[in-house]
Amino acid sequence: MLSDLAYLFYPIFCSACDNPLYKNERILCTSCRHKLPLGNFHKVNAKKIEKVFYGRAKIENATSLLVFEKDSLVQNLIHNLKYRGREEIGKELGIWLGGELNQLSDYQCIDSVIPVPLHPKRLRERGFNQVEKFGREIAKKLDAKYIDNVLKKNSYNEKQSKNSRLTRWINTSETFGIQNESLLINKHILIVDDIVTTGATIEACIQVLKSISGIKISIATMAITI
Repeated sequence: MLSDLAYLFYPIFCSACDNPLYKNERILCTSCRHKLPLGNFHKVNAKKIEKVFYGRAKIENATSLLVFEKDSLVQNLIHNLKYRGREEIGKELGIWLGGELNQLSDYQCIDSVIPVPLHPKRLRERGFNQVEKFGREIAKKLDAKYIDNVLKKNSYNEKQSKNSRLTRWINTSETFGIQNESLLINKHILIVDDIVTTGATIEACIQVLKSISGIKISIATMAITI
């Protein structure tokens, strides 16, 4: 009864459409769950993401849960996560995608999940890495380690959401470094991020990680711009 009363005065809203959630709904309303454009790349269209990196970086497997478009439910979802501190969105998407990857043989051999890091200044500004909970939940589903102390961001760039694809590629070139690399020797890792646009950020991560002996790299993101 107390729970019902609290919900009456303090309703919880859908992270995609901002409409009130029913009691049995979590993070997303039922309508948005059905409307969200699923990529299903890990099931039927894996090569589409791999083509983004073709000739630029060697990867084993790649997937994105959702397809990103401007002024869409997916944009609202990512915006609420990154700029309104709705970290539970990342957790929910991680549970969702991790549960699907757990059913596929290509992802059974993942040893470690590695988030694309934020520069320490950006981390202080935002207060959290928007892909941390996403990555942690995927790691749980795949029975893998979540490791966030190997890949590091070396340079601070201004927010790039309004930059062109070329500008984004230039700004992310050679901005990452590695430490504690012995943790990833001969490991198959899964790099996780929020959105793939040009692929420049993840490519920059791969370029520094590939120096680690015996490493194999796969990719999983919340969304991709097509």
